[in-house]
Amino acid sequence: MNQIKSYLTVSIAASIPFSGAILSATIEKPKPNVIFILLDDFGYTDCSCYGSRFYETPNIDRLAREGVRFTNAYAACPVSSPTRASIMTGKYPVNTGITDWIPGRQATNSGSPSDKLVALPFKLQLDTEEVTIAEVLQKNGYSTMISGKWHLGADPKYWPENQGFNINKGGYSAGQPNKSNKSNGYFSPYGNPRLEDGPEGEYLTDRQTDEAIKFIENSGNKPFFVYLSYYAVHNPMQGKEQLIQKFTHKADSMGLTKTEAFTRKKEWIKESMSDNFKERIIQSNPVYAAMIYSVDENIGKLFSRLKELGLDENTIIIFTSDNGGLSTSEGSPTCNSPLRAGKGWLYEGGIRVPLIIRYPRLAKPGTERKTPVSSVDFFSTITEMTGSEPVSVKTDGISIVPLLKKDKMKPRPLFWHYPHYSNQGVEPGSAVRLGKYKLIDNFEKGKQELYDLENDISETNDISSTNPEKTRELFKLLEDWRNKTNARMMKQNPDWKGLPPTP
Repeated sequence: MNQIKSYLTVSIAASIPFSGAILSATIEKPKPNVIFILLDDFGYTDCSCYGSRFYETPNIDRLAREGVRFTNAYAACPVSSPTRASIMTGKYPVNTGITDWIPGRQATNSGSPSDKLVALPFKLQLDTEEVTIAEVLQKNGYSTMISGKWHLGADPKYWPENQGFNINKGGYSAGQPNKSNKSNGYFSPYGNPRLEDGPEGEYLTDRQTDEAIKFIENSGNKPFFVYLSYYAVHNPMQGKEQLIQKFTHKADSMGLTKTEAFTRKKEWIKESMSDNFKERIIQSNPVYAAMIYSVDENIGKLFSRLKELGLDENTIIIFTSDNGGLSTSEGSPTCNSPLRAGKGWLYEGGIRVPLIIRYPRLAKPGTERKTPVSSVDFFSTITEMTGSEPVSVKTDGISIVPLLKKDKMKPRPLFWHYPHYSNQGVEPGSAVRLGKYKLIDNFEKGKQELYDLENDISETNDISSTNPEKTRELFKLLEDWRNKTNARMMKQNPDWKGLPPTP
């Protein structure tokens, strides 16, 4: 394993203060610790500081008050595995080869008569040849730990302990908690080969945080990197009963229980689609709210312990999600309004995510940033923050450390490529955002949509026909990028029931 990645070289740029009045010697500042908090299927408006009136997130809100809140942050993909690989490597999904959640719907449903197009095969693991941010930090003297979800390969050789993590508590092939006749999802027993079962009834979100805190307490004088990758708030919907009751009463008191929560009157929902496909139009699910509340409580517990240990001022905390909230199928537990659609989709509801960075040394508390950023940027950002320089690693992102000081950065395009049907009624395609404009290339419809996000965050007005010049400009930018990256496209499905017969 180490031989495979031995080409990685790093240099440490230490910050050395000097006090001529007292000492003639130089003293190294301790390296900052890093805690990367990643939620699963957590939508852009799923916390109070991003607009929710129903969910309660006082500790996440506190993080925003003490850090920098980004309002145009994006996941690299509208589904889980590709974004997670992107965070680890700093690469777009097209460049890791993981372009869908593993193993993807068409892995078992390729060529279904309901699919106009067929997806081509994609990688089902994060290759060990890839250099992860955990490996970079490990080589720079950090103790590294994952607590929670991995979802980047079925074979154990691709699991976190072989990708730069000293400690793995809960990370393996699964993309969600295991619920069967031998395991109980979010409640112990977990049926997780990398996490011992706790006492009966123990809640997974609590356990993940406890494992992270234990690791921090045992880190000694070494700097640490904790990848706190919560399984929440992914299905199955399971929360603590007392919290479910709390939010059931809240929904009732707000009049939400008397309001229709779903609609099927959306252009993407075909009559032939099952009742599974419905779009949630309000936030009112008490179980989902309970799951969010538990995450927030645990983030508060983590903050408190950091402060007790005297580590809070020298610990960078990054909080974000792997994709937008699930709002169009599989129970549709949340609503991403005013954003359009949700998980799986290339509309804003599927890819725009919350992002908060707390870095006491550098970032002014309570700052808001509007510059678009992506999960491909975390690799370069963390290496700069920690003084680690992976000179032999080519990434697609940039360091966004300058944005912690000033909301100004040279405009650059951000790209997405999702050549797959997923489980959310999704229409496959690619997208590019540059400045205030975003173009979506819809593969099934064979057309491009253009939106002015500055004036139409809900993507209700396709301006491609009234602004053909900008449409052509962004479409060429997208095509050039796809050609440069050898992005795999889709092919016509000969079994598609709507395909005209061959003459």
